[in-house]
Amino acid sequence: MSEVYAIRRTRLRECCNAVGSAAALVSRPANVRYLAGAAPEGAVLLLGRTEDVLVCAGQPDDRSPQSRPDESLRLHVTNSIGGDPAATAAGLAVAQDVDSLAVEEHHLTVTRHRRIHSVAPGLRLTGIAGAVEQLRVVKDEEEISCLRIGAEITDQALGELLESILVGRTERHLALELERRLVDHGADGPAFPTSVATGPNAGRPGHRPTDRRVEEGDLLSVCLGATYRGYRCEIGRTFVIGTAPADWQIELYDLVFSAQRAGRESLVPGAAYRDVDRAARHVLDSAGYSEALPVLTGHGVGLEIDEDPQLTPAAMGKLDACVPVTVEPGVHLPGRGGVRIDDTLVVRPEADGGPELLTITTKELLAL
Repeated sequence: MSEVYAIRRTRLRECCNAVGSAAALVSRPANVRYLAGAAPEGAVLLLGRTEDVLVCAGQPDDRSPQSRPDESLRLHVTNSIGGDPAATAAGLAVAQDVDSLAVEEHHLTVTRHRRIHSVAPGLRLTGIAGAVEQLRVVKDEEEISCLRIGAEITDQALGELLESILVGRTERHLALELERRLVDHGADGPAFPTSVATGPNAGRPGHRPTDRRVEEGDLLSVCLGATYRGYRCEIGRTFVIGTAPADWQIELYDLVFSAQRAGRESLVPGAAYRDVDRAARHVLDSAGYSEALPVLTGHGVGLEIDEDPQLTPAAMGKLDACVPVTVEPGVHLPGRGGVRIDDTLVVRPEADGGPELLTITTKELLAL
């Protein structure tokens, strides 16, 4: 993997050179991990003129391969207790005869900016905006493999829950059980706080589990995901509790399923982000649910659960191959219930079979 990280850093260095900086300071944890192989708490990465250095506040924990930084990087541990690695990195940059340092201005705090200035008052700071985030959009096959395994773990945890008795159990209990099952099957942990919504709570987008108990006739909406080797995936499914769903539940489910299928089928290299959103949204708009829709149809996933691209009506840009995204349309009816269907997929060209579905739990409306 050392070569992979070196190539990533080279690509970022090219971005820095384009804005007139011979060095860069990367401070956002997910970006540090992407470029250095690990991101110990508070660590920053200096892409220097003569060498790259991972600056840490303490010795990294290397008990697992995922927490070990790229061995080709020099590791520098700050000398003073409470010392700021960003300020230390600025001093190291000056020692390499750097007069301009590109920083992640969307992540660098005012406090850190002042500390850098106190250590290196003559150092000119420039911005690299979301350069690393853009490099992260297209995944290599090793990254996709991690997402694929995470999706398998997620499917397994959800499948096991569906085989258990659900009536009478609380949303909070079910969410905790799902997260435990993720870890039991090899996940680093949940990719985000698991959502379990029952009955009228399913009509609230972004619902957090409560002590409401599952009842016969409820719609049960579940959204969860595993983190595996730092990579995060997502799945969302809706079920009905009882022997048979009501007519309105079937109609709403079929509608959301059609919207989700339209979104999935539009995931081709070169498709505009907004067109993917439009494909799914049009189905629901046409049925009169424009006021009950979420603000986006999907988003990228990777080292963070919500990455670029954003599949929204106003999004600019086009999909590339090997970009993992969610497609997650839903309709939420306050006080009544709602349906959400959410998958993680990888954009692939038609010659390779089209979009690769990572989360494969059935999308049939099951009565549990």
